[in-house]
Amino acid sequence: MTGPIESSGIYDESKVKTLSSIEHIRLRTGMYIGRLGDGSNLDDGIYILLKEVVDNSVDEFIMGCGSRIRVKLQDSTITVRDWGRGIPLGKLVECVSEINTGAKYNTEVFVFSVGLNGVGTKAVNALSESFRVCSYRDGRFRQAVFSQGRLVSDDTGETTEKNGTLVEFTPDQEIFGEYQFRSEFIERRMQHYAFLNSGLRMMFNDMVFRSDDGLRDLLNDETGDEAIYDAVYYRNTTLEFAFTHTNSYGEKYFSFANGQYTSAGGSHLSAFKEGVLKGMNAYSGKGFVAEDVRDGLVAAVSVRLKDPVFESQTKNKLGNTDIRRDIVTRVQAEIEQVLHRDQKLADRIIAKIQANQKLRTELLTVKKKAREREKQTAIRIPNLKDCKIHLGDGHERDEESTIFLTEGLSAAGSLVSSRDVHTQAIFALRGKPQNVFGLKREAVYSNKEIYNIMRALNIEGGVEGLRFNRVVLATDADVDGMHIRNLLMTLFLHFFEDLALNGHLYILETPLFRVRNKKETVYCYSQSELDREAQRLGKKPEITRFKGLGEISPKEFGQFIGPDIRLTQVRIDRLREVPEILDFYMGSNTPERRNFIMENLK
Repeated sequence: MTGPIESSGIYDESKVKTLSSIEHIRLRTGMYIGRLGDGSNLDDGIYILLKEVVDNSVDEFIMGCGSRIRVKLQDSTITVRDWGRGIPLGKLVECVSEINTGAKYNTEVFVFSVGLNGVGTKAVNALSESFRVCSYRDGRFRQAVFSQGRLVSDDTGETTEKNGTLVEFTPDQEIFGEYQFRSEFIERRMQHYAFLNSGLRMMFNDMVFRSDDGLRDLLNDETGDEAIYDAVYYRNTTLEFAFTHTNSYGEKYFSFANGQYTSAGGSHLSAFKEGVLKGMNAYSGKGFVAEDVRDGLVAAVSVRLKDPVFESQTKNKLGNTDIRRDIVTRVQAEIEQVLHRDQKLADRIIAKIQANQKLRTELLTVKKKAREREKQTAIRIPNLKDCKIHLGDGHERDEESTIFLTEGLSAAGSLVSSRDVHTQAIFALRGKPQNVFGLKREAVYSNKEIYNIMRALNIEGGVEGLRFNRVVLATDADVDGMHIRNLLMTLFLHFFEDLALNGHLYILETPLFRVRNKKETVYCYSQSELDREAQRLGKKPEITRFKGLGEISPKEFGQFIGPDIRLTQVRIDRLREVPEILDFYMGSNTPERRNFIMENLK
């Protein structure tokens, strides 16, 4: 044990500081927008800034003011223009710079608003190197320009612009470092806004997104031809939901509260799930278990509340418990009515549930044998070198938790010797894993190594139990390594697609070459990098080609899995893309695939 820490400083009144709201936002950024990031992840802070601004414009549409919103991206600057009522000119500066200032505390003005704590736009202002807001109201305008939350200019005058608000901002590199907006992420957000607000026209650069059938359109976009039946759809002023089944494993949900995507679900989602189960059982007169009803289910649910209670400023989980009974009752009643009205639809749904029930029963025997085999071998998972901190531990570093799936013991040896034992785990594969394309779920239990991978990740019951935030495929940069990588990706996309859909699956980028002279050593990840660095280092530098991960010494490997680790995220945006990708890469040989291989052969 250690004793108390000695401090040479004097603790008196002079040490007590009071920060302005702008200073606090810039100093404690994570409290307001969650993670920072560089723009390579959909949840990175720069996209949260955009969301906070667009949310305000969507709130205008919800209140019946303005049916279109225009978003423009140029370099690192975002411009959002709506045609709502416009911020009251006399309070324009206060509304974008003073916390706890706004009209959304007044439910006569905003009934179903997303932003209720008066922080969102102020955070965007404080975290932008430049921020401009202009309000147009009844022939007059007021424009305020800020830098890092500090007012630079304030102008008023006459205008011919139609009523509404324009916000333009550039995220501050002092806060976010080097970053880059990805257009495809913004497109996805704009599309979701359109799905959630039927009749709203969302414009992003040259693209227009609009939806008439709301969440039904969202499900059709997600599932495509994979849907077993046309989505069941219901909508009134406060509740909207849609669902269908696919032949994929597990269940997938999109939940929203007042237009906010609640990625962690909450009370509305759990109530919806309960209502679906009760509705199916009430109609069928059977006692189906939740697993049978929901396996393969893809659903979306949206609620609008006067007083939403979110868990944090990032609003990723709804906490209102008083809505549970009403949602359960309405979902159950609607499902019963729909199934009684449409016998053909009812037969398809019940047949899918019974097929799930049959598969689950068959799997029980396979699972039992796998667990008996597990007891006979060892309690610990073979070939796993675990770490100390895991996702969901509540530790401040739990999002750093990473497991590397690597081929062979030599590569694993270098990783084990150079890893961070607190946050990095290693699983060493024994040769090439089984190709599971087209196989049934029992393959996970009958194959010993695949079963151990599932146990190591703790994903048998879904990604909710995932022990690592990042699952990293670390294979050699040769033909065999690429084959192993594809087989692992096939395993996860076929049976555990949520790993990719939720952004947990990555590929480790390691150097192909080492080039050095007597003064300097440089690692190169491509031939073009090698050519450039070899020329820069002068005459005849020593060049080493790494054929496999095992050839990189532990001392060298430490820098490739340290703070400067290079990872490529395996990103699947829509559920319907999974079978398309698997069939193209792992299905029957086709002229299209052969042409693709020949065109991309290195």
